[in-house]
Amino acid sequence: MHRLLVRWHMLVAAFLFPAIILFLLTGALYTWGSKGDYVTKDYQVALSAPLTDDKAALQALTVKALADRGIAVPTGQAGVKKTGDSFQFEWTGSNRDVLLEPGATPDSAKLTVKDTDWHRFFVQLHKAKGGTAFKVYAAIVALGLFFLVTSGLIVAFRVPNMRRGAIIGSALGLVTFIGLAAAG
Repeated sequence: MHRLLVRWHMLVAAFLFPAIILFLLTGALYTWGSKGDYVTKDYQVALSAPLTDDKAALQALTVKALADRGIAVPTGQAGVKKTGDSFQFEWTGSNRDVLLEPGATPDSAKLTVKDTDWHRFFVQLHKAKGGTAFKVYAAIVALGLFFLVTSGLIVAFRVPNMRRGAIIGSALGLVTFIGLAAAG
């Protein structure tokens, strides 16, 4: 049983290594304010009627405006963000973010397309802005990390000369986590 657990631990670690590096690096850099960049372009969109804050209508208009310009839609979620008396339609993804908001006149809208650089692309994946397939993969990575930690602890607790270190490390980790979380 011990050998089988160690073998699975190694196989899962090897399989998940690229994703673990992605989440590790983007999370650490994001913590310190390094989020990557965008290349931003603004477009004017002619309207037949003033914009309303109806999400479905805004999404349909955005899809058409992007298609007219040969731009693919973002891979993530879309929503309407209200700010004071105004609103904007925001659609985020791993490759790009798109904003649609009322223009200077009632018969126009401003479409902002923000394409990600390579660093921001990976940050967006980390923030679950990718497509469904990557979100499923990220959930598998999370389960795999749980398995790696659990199987590592099981092995450490079963090996007599590792048990004490595993107990001390676990206790220190728990106390550190609680202390730092409480400190904010």
